[in-house]
Amino acid sequence: MNTEQFYPLFLKSDKVTIDSRKIEKNDVFFAFSGDNFNAATLADQAVEKGALAVIVEQKGFENISKNIFYVPSTLQFLQDLAVYHRNKLQIPIIGLTGSNGKTTTKELIHAVLSEKYNVQYTIGNLNNHIGVPLTILSIKPEHEMAVIEMGANHQKEIELLCTISQPDYGYITNFGKAHLEGFGGFEGVIKGKSELYDFLISHHRTIVVNENDTIQMEKTKDYEPTVTFGKNDSDYYFESFSEEHCVGLVYHETKILSRLTGEYNFTNLCAAASLGLHFGIEVEKIKNAVENYVPTNMRSQIVKKGDKTLVLDTYNANPSSMSASLSNFITFEGRKTIIIGDMLELGEESAKEHQNILKLAQELGFDEIITVGKNFKNVNSSAISFKNTADLIDYLKLHRIQSENVLLKASRGISLEKAAEFI
Repeated sequence: MNTEQFYPLFLKSDKVTIDSRKIEKNDVFFAFSGDNFNAATLADQAVEKGALAVIVEQKGFENISKNIFYVPSTLQFLQDLAVYHRNKLQIPIIGLTGSNGKTTTKELIHAVLSEKYNVQYTIGNLNNHIGVPLTILSIKPEHEMAVIEMGANHQKEIELLCTISQPDYGYITNFGKAHLEGFGGFEGVIKGKSELYDFLISHHRTIVVNENDTIQMEKTKDYEPTVTFGKNDSDYYFESFSEEHCVGLVYHETKILSRLTGEYNFTNLCAAASLGLHFGIEVEKIKNAVENYVPTNMRSQIVKKGDKTLVLDTYNANPSSMSASLSNFITFEGRKTIIIGDMLELGEESAKEHQNILKLAQELGFDEIITVGKNFKNVNSSAISFKNTADLIDYLKLHRIQSENVLLKASRGISLEKAAEFI
């Protein structure tokens, strides 16, 4: 079985899934196997559930009469099928990556473009070597464009994802201190994320550039075509403002206030608005999209709870985003408590970076500093500290936080959002 042979059957399906628990009638099921589990054993069960076809990588489970097909590698076949499908598509695809703000920017772009177009986009965090192909394969004839988020924690990963998604437009949110261990330091981050630029430049595709970002400017110097924002002579220029802890932008006297906290989200808003304007969306419709976008994904999310304002930012954390969150939170009026958890995947830089963040928190003068995780605990001798979120919850059950404002910020692996209900 090859992709060309299988493609007509794929077109008859409703969707592709790799989760046997979510198989529905007319799905294509890719039976991914792990070290301790052979998903091919579920092939017959998948057909019984109504799967149109099943892809397995164990020859003995093939049954062509039931549309159970053998391939040497389910992963490779998934990626090859996505590339084949991508080459059939006649719609613009926007790819984005970056150290911070990818998902928020993706959702904002989707919200803005959806004011005029039928837009498919990356659901959740399906932004890796499996998630990107699944998103590409979810693009249907009715879709008029797509927004593809690309994540990476090592070199050559963005290169692979570009080969699969083949973006026509690309945007890098920023270059920060994320996944330092996998990338081999900050310079490695720049090199790895810039693989998106490499693809776009080599294929003469359009780059979206924040002209206030010196690295972006250097990497795209003298290149065309671009869509630019950030300066007075950029294609699009926006001014920032804030109300009630939320950040907004002004374009030609039209004020657009988001429900996102943090000045660091201003550039995310600018990128979405710039693409909206580029694709002919009226500013009033952009305003409608942004003002009605409600973050619910534990990213820069403001939650009112009784007499307290919680800032829930627990989906991801690295030194760059942590610094930005602390600097934003200190501007809130009233007493302020921060609960900060470990930043993961920092490698040899971990101890130094956790020390730097703790020092910054102390210098900013928060009313209360609470840390969670072994990395912070190893460097924390002057603040309340816990090994894990479970220990923090035990503490919160007995000790009410007095501050009106509480920030929760950590890497996803700390599960710090579980503590919110006990505040």
